[in-house]
Amino acid sequence: MTGPVGNDHKSLAHSLQSRHVTMISLGGIIGAGIFVGSSAAISIAGPSVLFTYAMCGTLVFVIMRMLGEMAVARPGIGTFTGYTRFSLGPWAGFVNGWLYFYFWVVTIAVEAIAGAALLGPLFPTLPQWGLAAFLIAVTTGINLLSVRAYGEAEFWFAALKVATITGFILLGISYVVVFGPGLPAIGAQFTAHGGLFPQGWPAVFSAIPVVIFSMMGSEVATIAAVETENPAGNVVRAARTVTLRILFFYLGSISVIVSIVPWNEVVVGQSPFADAMARVHIPGAAAMMSLVVFTAVTSCLNSAIYVTSRMLHEMAERGDAPAFFAEVSSRRVPTNAILTSAFAGLAMVAVSVISPEHAFVFLLQSSGAIILCVYLLIALSQIALRRRLEAAGEVLPVKVWAFPFVSYAVVAGILAVLVLMASKPDLREQVSLCALLFLFAVGAFHLRKRVGTATAAS
Repeated sequence: MTGPVGNDHKSLAHSLQSRHVTMISLGGIIGAGIFVGSSAAISIAGPSVLFTYAMCGTLVFVIMRMLGEMAVARPGIGTFTGYTRFSLGPWAGFVNGWLYFYFWVVTIAVEAIAGAALLGPLFPTLPQWGLAAFLIAVTTGINLLSVRAYGEAEFWFAALKVATITGFILLGISYVVVFGPGLPAIGAQFTAHGGLFPQGWPAVFSAIPVVIFSMMGSEVATIAAVETENPAGNVVRAARTVTLRILFFYLGSISVIVSIVPWNEVVVGQSPFADAMARVHIPGAAAMMSLVVFTAVTSCLNSAIYVTSRMLHEMAERGDAPAFFAEVSSRRVPTNAILTSAFAGLAMVAVSVISPEHAFVFLLQSSGAIILCVYLLIALSQIALRRRLEAAGEVLPVKVWAFPFVSYAVVAGILAVLVLMASKPDLREQVSLCALLFLFAVGAFHLRKRVGTATAAS
């Protein structure tokens, strides 16, 4: 990566450690999507949702392996958008970067609003938008301090979430095996109320959009790794360990839930974790889960500001965004990019207040399928780069297995999910709006290119 434009400081700090990258990756995936959003997935597929989580986890695992392969093959290029640009061309890096930035700006607003809703009962006289603005201000302050401050905050946020899920799984297993009604009674949960596939096999695939969005965020490892001393090595380490842990946390916790709580009694929008602990007679379960969910929301908000600012910074360095965003402060953080990301999130919060039923719904729906487009471009980048390197006779120390079959299977799987979403009336608009944004980004790239060519000619 080249140095920032117009600043005395040469680059971002490289003060993150491998433990930060690992926990940042875990924290990015273990959020409100699993603690609360899992209720929607369970209500769609019942106990068979475990197959959905296994499939989606495998997809994320391969995506991370792809990132690890590219990071080792061509270290120093930057984040995953840099590999997209290197493999598919400047247009792909431009489109992927701005789509990803847009997705996380919407996430800033969503997480801030969710956190404000949790704080609302404690501060009934304060408006929700004020609480949301306060949370954005606090996490922006953390990001402005230093990347090490962000890394430490996210490390402990993620540690709490990991400890909570681990404790939940161990407690659930103890209940099932030792002091609960026993394995036969618990096992009956999987066959009662319609059996293992109460909604049929199609429901396993219908739950994919809900599950895959709850798992997004593993690619944040490539962004955070740029600010370490060994970017490529830390991406590979995250690719090898983080996704396997995610599979354990997701499959383990969901297995405990469907073993204890009848799937047809799970209330969409409420935490099934709290319901399971209440049935195990854990006092204060609801209050404890509210604290954990608030921590998860704050963690995701913290990461969202970090990710959006680093996207702006990297795009500015390669000319895809104004050079203003490439500047770094004396603390070696991209202050302009951080503040712009925070203000963009605040603007989204304002939209939710002014037009919650129309404009904000549009923003949410338009970001719904973007992460799938991002993953699709990553997969296509890996295929293109792998073919180029193998044609040149290079030996790759880290590889995606059974190439090209696994890589093409990932592309086919992502396209199948998009088709599935387009076939469902309640999700069709998300795909349409995402396609519109994709085309808009491609058009913006060509317009920028044409303007740049005309300026150079004059």
